Amino acid sequence: MARTGKVDRETLPYRPCVGLMILNAQGLVWVGHRIAEPDSEFSGTTQLWQMPQGGIDKGEEPLQAAERELYEETGMRSVSLLAEAPDWINYDLPDHLVGIAFKGRYRGQTQKWFAFRFNGDTSEIQINPPPGGHTAEFDKWSWRPMQDLPELIVPFKRKVYEDVVAAFRHLVPYRRMVAAPAGRLY
Repeated sequence: MARTGKVDRETLPYRPCVGLMILNAQGLVWVGHRIAEPDSEFSGTTQLWQMPQGGIDKGEEPLQAAERELYEETGMRSVSLLAEAPDWINYDLPDHLVGIAFKGRYRGQTQKWFAFRFNGDTSEIQINPPPGGHTAEFDKWSWRPMQDLPELIVPFKRKVYEDVVAAFRHLVPYRRMVAAPAGRLY
């Protein structure tokens, strides 16, 4: 059994969560630059770019949670569902964050991923502050080529992003995946 301090990771559950890949008309993916909170899973890293994600509330279906989280984090509502990843994807927190991140209640997350097409105008995107009085999670955002995503995320989530790219790569023609310029920062 892996032990971290007084917390035994094997006794902790995974936090049920959703993740969202938002593609624009050019096939680029929306990523936000996280505001790293102390004692968060992002504490101490410079790789703070990620796609929107968040927990599933009690009694909520994953797709409902995805649409709610997207709005709460980005203000986006002008989206259409493209695909759902076939499997749940898990990741474990690094040892130094077990018992600290997620208020110490989880060993990591199990995530259901969805891909959406953004059909709106970028003026719809509101991250700091986000709509509805929610706490800002991002301080800037950009459209990026799908194949760049695994290098942008914290290293312990890299496998998740590789799996997500593999699940959704069919949504972007190959020539667009490798030739698309990086998006502007907002």
